[in-house]
Amino acid sequence: MARLRGPDFISLQVRDLAASRAFYSETLGLTVDSRFDTPAAVVFDTNSIPFALSQASVNLADVAQPGVGVTLWLDCDDVDALHATLVKADITIIKPPFDGPFGRTFIFVDPDGYRLTVNENQWDRFPLGGLSHG
Repeated sequence: MARLRGPDFISLQVRDLAASRAFYSETLGLTVDSRFDTPAAVVFDTNSIPFALSQASVNLADVAQPGVGVTLWLDCDDVDALHATLVKADITIIKPPFDGPFGRTFIFVDPDGYRLTVNENQWDRFPLGGLSHG
């Protein structure tokens, strides 16, 4: 029987791709993977699961909050420093940094209203230098 191995790709639909691209690359510091940077989508060069943004195919203004029921966690090497950067940029913080079961963690909102959880990865789940995508 076929077996699922876990998430392979994550993408968020956004209202304004250019604005979200700037937020994720300039404010959060993700690097754009130039091989997959198109007018309809942008993929970031991540070291675990590929992460992308795409222009919304539905009217996000018709939903109360995008992604309700889904929790997206992003690995970070310095939660407190990122939190300070986002506070200075006047980004909405839902829950300030705290020490939880998965390390130092906080929750904030992106320009489209997605709630993102950031944590300092405290387990050795992925090998140093990322995964092989071959």
